[in-house]
Amino acid sequence: MRTPLRWCSLAALFVFVLAAQKKYDPGATDTEIKIGNIMPYTGAFSEYGSTGRAEAAYFQMINDQGGINHRKIDFISVDSGSDTGKSIPLARQLVEQDQVLLTAGNWGTAANLAIRTYMNEKQVPQLFVAATDSAFDDPAHFPWTMGFQPSRRTEGLVYARYILQNRPRARIGILLSNDSSEWLQGIKDGLGEKASVMIVKEASFDYSDPEALATQMDAQIATLKNSGADVFLNLAVGRLATRAIRTAYDIGWHPLQFIPNASLSIAAFLEPAGLEKSAGIITNARSKSWLRPQSRSDPAVRAFLDWMKNYDPDANIRDANIVYGYQVAQTVVEVLKKCGDDLTRANVMKQAASLDLELGMLRPGIRVTTSATDYQPIKQLFLIQFDGKDWVPFGKVIGF
Repeated sequence: MRTPLRWCSLAALFVFVLAAQKKYDPGATDTEIKIGNIMPYTGAFSEYGSTGRAEAAYFQMINDQGGINHRKIDFISVDSGSDTGKSIPLARQLVEQDQVLLTAGNWGTAANLAIRTYMNEKQVPQLFVAATDSAFDDPAHFPWTMGFQPSRRTEGLVYARYILQNRPRARIGILLSNDSSEWLQGIKDGLGEKASVMIVKEASFDYSDPEALATQMDAQIATLKNSGADVFLNLAVGRLATRAIRTAYDIGWHPLQFIPNASLSIAAFLEPAGLEKSAGIITNARSKSWLRPQSRSDPAVRAFLDWMKNYDPDANIRDANIVYGYQVAQTVVEVLKKCGDDLTRANVMKQAASLDLELGMLRPGIRVTTSATDYQPIKQLFLIQFDGKDWVPFGKVIGF
């Protein structure tokens, strides 16, 4: 029996309408979404590679659940070897050869700054960079690049205000790299007119000379001790923070010490320094505790631990970089869900710039919020102190 012509026409029109509703840029199809990522799996900052592995594990869970609107995620994560010089070639590889729809979670301030101009010229989203410079909250000049966590200046302000309130007569020694002026500015802004009196010594080092770095840092820490400082702002990142913690303790200097959020992982950085040498250190956090037994009554914590057991079983449960990767990947998934069938790069950025999310592993009161003029998704934090076994939160959530 022949099908009436009008029904054939209607069916064809229906198919045409459905097809017209779908919009794709390179990296997206009916069945796939390609996401690029640059991570230091080897080299001086290899401890942060666990972040990329956590992101891959989260996306695998999403794929096992059917994907995003029936599209599977192809997460292409490449190793920078902790070499900033490789960042641009790797970005070109991801965009021009692998043809990813977006990149997400690329690690490091210097690396992200190196590729930012290229990503914006190509109009490819550079989302949720693992870096704390406020330069990544600049939609007016770089509308395709977005940060994720509070800035270095915010960290500096919070530490300075805590010191003013609790150690008003402190003598402060600061260790930081030559490219960390934003931390220093936040500290000085927080101390205000007392900065010139309270800061008794600043010592800097250069990440670009790894062979001389250890000797250079040891000498700088000795200089800080000899200055009479009783508060130590140890603003080194990763295993360099580990070395600074251990060196200060071993030379008999036991000040009140602060480290950046980027260096808080117990497994990656405090255990190698020595847990007893790390006791008393203060830093800031955004996430709930997941190590203490009582925290497991929280459904979101249980969901995180179940995911880790099933999808990232080789990871160290005491590694905070895992939680960070989990949260970044979770946010990327929410952005892509909001995109629906309009998987163009412009729509990815539009949706990323209109977020209001409550992620389960963030402490209550901390949300992921963005707008067309606000590219810093997380703007709140709280202080935590290491008791020799775990981080203990204190005080309220602080927002800027």
